[in-house]
Amino acid sequence: MYPVTDTLQRPLRDLRISVTDRCNMRCTYCMPREAFGKNFVFLQRAELLGFEEITRLARLFVGLGVRKLRLSGGEPLLRHGVERLIEQLARLEDDRGRPVEVALTTNGTLLAAKAHSLKDAGLTRLTVSLDALSAEVFRKMSDSGVAVGRVLDGIAAAQAVGLAPVKVNTVVKRGVNEGEILPLVRHFRLSGVILRFIEFMDVGTTNGWRLDDVVTAQEILERIDRAHPLRPVDPNYVGEVAKRWAFVDGGGEIGVIASVTQAFCHECTRLRLSTDGRLYTCLFANEGYDLRSPLRGGEGDQHLRERVVALWSRRGDRYSQLRHDATALPVKKIEMSYIGG
Repeated sequence: MYPVTDTLQRPLRDLRISVTDRCNMRCTYCMPREAFGKNFVFLQRAELLGFEEITRLARLFVGLGVRKLRLSGGEPLLRHGVERLIEQLARLEDDRGRPVEVALTTNGTLLAAKAHSLKDAGLTRLTVSLDALSAEVFRKMSDSGVAVGRVLDGIAAAQAVGLAPVKVNTVVKRGVNEGEILPLVRHFRLSGVILRFIEFMDVGTTNGWRLDDVVTAQEILERIDRAHPLRPVDPNYVGEVAKRWAFVDGGGEIGVIASVTQAFCHECTRLRLSTDGRLYTCLFANEGYDLRSPLRGGEGDQHLRERVVALWSRRGDRYSQLRHDATALPVKKIEMSYIGG
């Protein structure tokens, strides 16, 4: 039945699966405490898709051409027994009998204790969010009492069990943590970790985004290149969101994700499945498509597959390319903690 393409001829290749809307941190660009405080009502357990439900849907997506499944949240390691879900997903194969790639994005706070079980379950790729090495800046960005050393221990544990290469994502916000760029580079150079810097994005409606707060990818690269000369590297695959750069002296590589200043909508191949079973065709979407109701209502795989094909076939999202045209943008966007980053 695939390749399934949208109105801009983009194939469906990636599915991001949010397994929980909860998190043990309150990063200011994702779940600011002002909006996600003690009175915030999270989803109840019965509202969440079960592991068997997720696996069933993932199998349908793989049949439509999906090659990568990424678990996110919230903080996915807060979902009890997530290793069991990874085991189920890791058994899925494409039409050529090749296993799909199962990845996970985490804040790293629970990683040290879970790295071994994640590897054993079949996890193939791991990304850790880390916005600063400075204890003060880390605390300010994460708005939590978690020590940055706990995240670093998690990264080390993941490397020790063979979850390599580990990628570390850093969101850069002007006036907050741009001073952490070079310390992070120095820390992870020669370590085998791939450090990636992300422009501060206007995801959701609660993070107070302003264009003036964006430290551009160009600025980031210039700052790093002055201290540690860089050379461009070809992408690993068509549609890779991070632009790759290697240190001239062989010290490894970094990436930059310039979703604000260098939009890559024309290559976007992602669908997002929310914690409660709604499909979103864009990170900046303002509405989702309910799959949980027909799934729990007993609808067969063929009808579910047809729903997905119909949704993707009419997809025309290109928010980042239209960001500065106010008339083309949704007034309210879904929060990243609900559909995953």
